[in-house]
Amino acid sequence: MKKLLSIVVLGATIASCTTAENKQNLEPLNYPTTKKVDTINNYFGTDVKDPYRWLEDDMSEETGDWVASQNKVTFGYLENIPYRDELKNRLEKLWNYEKIGAPFVEGEYTYSYKNDGLQNQYVVYRHKGDEKAEVFLDPNTFSDDGTVSLAGLSFSRSGKLAAYSISEGGSDWRKILVMDVESKEIMEDTLVDVKFSGVSWFKNEGFYYSSYDKPKGSELSAKTDQHKVYYHKLGTHQKEDVLIYGGTDAEKHRYVGAGVSEDDRYLVLTASISTSGNKLFIKDLTKKNSKFVTVVDHTDSDTYPIDNVGSKLYIVTNLNAPNKKIVTVDASNPTPDNWVDFIPETEHVLSPSSGGGYFFAEYMVDAVSKVKQYDFDGKFIRDVELPGIGNAGGFGGKKDAKIDYYSFTNYSTPGSIYKFNADTGTSELYWQPTIDFKSDEYESKQVFYNSKDGTKVPMIITYKKGLELNGKNPTILYGYGGFNVSLNPGFSVTNAVWMEMGGVYAVPNLRGGGEYGKKWHVAGTKLQKQNVFDDFIAAAEYLITEKYTSSDYLAIRGGSNGGLLVGATMTQRPELMKVALPAVGVMDMLRYHTFTAGAGWAYDYGTANDDKEMFEYLKGYSPVHNVNEGVAYPATLVTTGDHDDRVVPAHSFKFAAELQAKQKGTNPTLIRIETDAGHGAGTPVSKRIEQAADIFSFTLNNMGFEELPSATKEKVKG
Repeated sequence: MKKLLSIVVLGATIASCTTAENKQNLEPLNYPTTKKVDTINNYFGTDVKDPYRWLEDDMSEETGDWVASQNKVTFGYLENIPYRDELKNRLEKLWNYEKIGAPFVEGEYTYSYKNDGLQNQYVVYRHKGDEKAEVFLDPNTFSDDGTVSLAGLSFSRSGKLAAYSISEGGSDWRKILVMDVESKEIMEDTLVDVKFSGVSWFKNEGFYYSSYDKPKGSELSAKTDQHKVYYHKLGTHQKEDVLIYGGTDAEKHRYVGAGVSEDDRYLVLTASISTSGNKLFIKDLTKKNSKFVTVVDHTDSDTYPIDNVGSKLYIVTNLNAPNKKIVTVDASNPTPDNWVDFIPETEHVLSPSSGGGYFFAEYMVDAVSKVKQYDFDGKFIRDVELPGIGNAGGFGGKKDAKIDYYSFTNYSTPGSIYKFNADTGTSELYWQPTIDFKSDEYESKQVFYNSKDGTKVPMIITYKKGLELNGKNPTILYGYGGFNVSLNPGFSVTNAVWMEMGGVYAVPNLRGGGEYGKKWHVAGTKLQKQNVFDDFIAAAEYLITEKYTSSDYLAIRGGSNGGLLVGATMTQRPELMKVALPAVGVMDMLRYHTFTAGAGWAYDYGTANDDKEMFEYLKGYSPVHNVNEGVAYPATLVTTGDHDDRVVPAHSFKFAAELQAKQKGTNPTLIRIETDAGHGAGTPVSKRIEQAADIFSFTLNNMGFEELPSATKEKVKG
């Protein structure tokens, strides 16, 4: 066991300056026995053992017992870390500041979301004019422990009715309730079994929503691959809802969504077989018995309308434009051969919105926001001046809105809200949080490093000013790298606490993401997925070479597809990091497509059933299938939720079982399974704080630190 070395950061240490041994890791942990069953899958003539397949049965008592026994060992370990409670107290204290969302007008009221500080869920407030705001909807009253959350809120055109959806225990399955806004009374029976759906009102008469047939067996893990759109007319029972699209064996789509244009003229419908690419249809709601008109009849692009003026449609697309553009076309003949460029494609990725009679073209320039404003004739109005270098969001709103709002944040600056006058282009600070964190004492640096194949990859590294590059700074390297998702700078209370302790937080923009458009995304998919892992490994090597950290002080972290990233990286390069933190990860790449809506991820991953080449490629990096006997893997804390029906917890269960059976040495391999929790959305604040405290305690403990720095102790006691 290595001796503890002091780490000096601006005169404060992250651990005691006296040398000490981490006694907790001297002996291997006594893990629960996980039985092996002789289960074999055959792919193209190759047998693949699957000894922990039985853990996929989330309804079995045996799996429940395994979860309980694993949690007993994990929490027994965590409870022995001496500074766990101190860290939780600091997280709780820093988290305890007022947070609000941008106001929005519906009918006679102005609404906003607000959290006093440590409330498990945000509360919806409203007011008229200068009246004092009142509580409109408080999700904290939905359940005693905060595990029932508000998952969506949509108002009718008049603003007199609201439909809101709730999630129980973090599940993707939702219920929809309809409320009279004035009386706050529930108007009709609750709609149930709704999944992957918004609520889009048509006038004040009803709304469109999407769902699947409830699967046989477990609703948390059984496959769902036939999405449908329904129309619910107010005052009728759900069984009378009209099927608008889907439900035929001839043409299955895993994700179907419907939305009504602001003027109630058009119903827009998108249909996808995977998480990337969609067909597009429109229907004229002003004409009785009108049919859907096809705009795009294939799934080779991501295409959707952003606005309309009469029959003139404004459409966002990456068809023959990898970085996206906006085109216009008349709804009477809307196919691509009639499109006219409105805001052409540029070298930067476009993320547009509209509001107040203008379009706002937000571009990502090396993962940092730049915003341009245009009118509805396509005339460039101005570059919107932002408060600094970071991530801006919002700008969208109703056509008649006189004022737009946008948020601004970066890794060291808590999110603030700005009031924007679209006519004059002036910004005014609307709200800024009061938080016990001195942002001006921290800095972010963007660097570009070379991946294995020479590709330049950007990374933002954030830390306390005056950081000594001595290779001894505890560092979290966080990544995602998939599904066209972009990692933009954003403030996090948990990361702020990490940096207060002298920690470094680094985020590379890996291939597979959307930071540089469709080409960047595709470069990290299917038979090119290894590029993502190579980019992440190269980021770690850069941090070590430049002496931000070393392998003894490096932790890698990611969730969902990022959990896969961590699992693949730690099995390919176990010596590179000290700690691995895979959360709700996709770990079994040979069977992921057999659970819930997992088959829809095939655009990024491919499946083991595609062909022999794809099977062998997936097996080559699948974390569950690449844990080997006699290898010293880093200290690992796998985290998941027992109600995760996005990436079912069996992925994490099987990966943890493999690690515990094969780990060489004394590095702990634990799994922390949150109960009544899903993939992450809607998780109560109390649970988020507890989980963050456990993750950071585990990380620091396995880097050899015996106590928190004095600066943090003073903040806890103050």
